[in-house]
Amino acid sequence: MTARLHIRHVTTYRYDAPVDYGLQQLRLTPKPRNGQHIVDWNTRVRGGREELSFDDSHANHVQLVSIDAGATEVEITAEGVIEMSDETGVIGSHAGYMPLWMFLRPTDLTRRGQGTIGLARDVRPMENQLEQLHALSAAIRETVTYDTNGMDVARSAEEAIADGHGVCQDHAHIFVTAARLLDCPARYVSGYLKMNDRDDQEATHAWAEAHVEGLGWVGFDVSNGISPDKRYVRVATGLDYADAAPISGIRQGAGLEQMSVSVHVAEAKAQAQQQQSGGQDQAQS
Repeated sequence: MTARLHIRHVTTYRYDAPVDYGLQQLRLTPKPRNGQHIVDWNTRVRGGREELSFDDSHANHVQLVSIDAGATEVEITAEGVIEMSDETGVIGSHAGYMPLWMFLRPTDLTRRGQGTIGLARDVRPMENQLEQLHALSAAIRETVTYDTNGMDVARSAEEAIADGHGVCQDHAHIFVTAARLLDCPARYVSGYLKMNDRDDQEATHAWAEAHVEGLGWVGFDVSNGISPDKRYVRVATGLDYADAAPISGIRQGAGLEQMSVSVHVAEAKAQAQQQQSGGQDQAQS
């Protein structure tokens, strides 16, 4: 059984002084993979323009956008409809340009330490790899409480464990780090989640994937304690957040930057009915 999700993701940057020069990388286009079909998708930029697009080493679609000289506001809107089916979190065989062994390599955000070593040690005796990884996910959720206060995209897995709280990005980094300690290739995933209780959200979502023998890539959403289902839309993957960040870039010019994000994820049928009746609409990382 399939479901169609309508997604509208708007990121607005406001500057208190004109920008001299700016360049941004957008990873906002969902991946066409097992259980996920792109019906329609487009990205619009106001206050800038697309210079080129390419697929990076993780097979993420990247758009390189320049900010108009003198701009004081930039708005990036990614919107479309994705058809999803429930594959119980199984993505399947490895694809892309990166060999599997690269997903065992630590990064600054996924560098091992006493916290992640301890989590891996506790589940290492389990012989069934899939059960081992589910146990790891549960242990992380018990160790690091989900808490949206003090979110920091530069916080490492070890720092999140030391803090004892974090968001889905932190949970994903901890899982990836510990899975690699178990000699299991693992990667970070950014994307969208259709919430059960609301359509409007303040951020995108993040989870992890591990390569399981006999199944291929399998997703684990530590924060919610499940494997991704048809409510989850995969957008970008990488060794950590830095590889899969929805938007990253540089700018030149004096002044401060303010960023606001709105994410709307709803069933496409309900969205269409709402628009016909005149209504207007728009997971925490």
